[in-house]
Amino acid sequence: MTQNELMTLQHYMKEYGQQAEIFVGQLEMLENGRMEAHAAIETLEAMLSADDGITLLQIGGGASVRAKILEPDKILLSIGAEVVVERSNKDAVEFLKERIMEMEASQKKVTETLDRLRSQMNEINKRLESGYQRAAAAGQDQE
Repeated sequence: MTQNELMTLQHYMKEYGQQAEIFVGQLEMLENGRMEAHAAIETLEAMLSADDGITLLQIGGGASVRAKILEPDKILLSIGAEVVVERSNKDAVEFLKERIMEMEASQKKVTETLDRLRSQMNEINKRLESGYQRAAAAGQDQE
């Protein structure tokens, strides 16, 4: 294996490593979105079951407040591209469940892609190690 081939393989390893980092970041974002949607569903369902209309409302950053919801069946829901629509509580829960399913499908695809990328990285790493060993052996033979 020539020095040029080793450098090319090193370049591929670096590129694949950067791609892997991007995919890991996407997985984290999808997981965070999925967790937020589950929390929203729990809150929406709690709003309907609250006898006195008071529910624990998460406001972000790990903080919550007790709040009296005046219209627990009217939910403002962001559907993307800064578009917000009003839906019933039940419809909002169904929308969020569908969104969770979409995120889980995306997570599966990203995970499969990441696994293929890691497999390619392992193959390149084996070739690099073999090339380094040959180069070291050739260097010792010249001495």
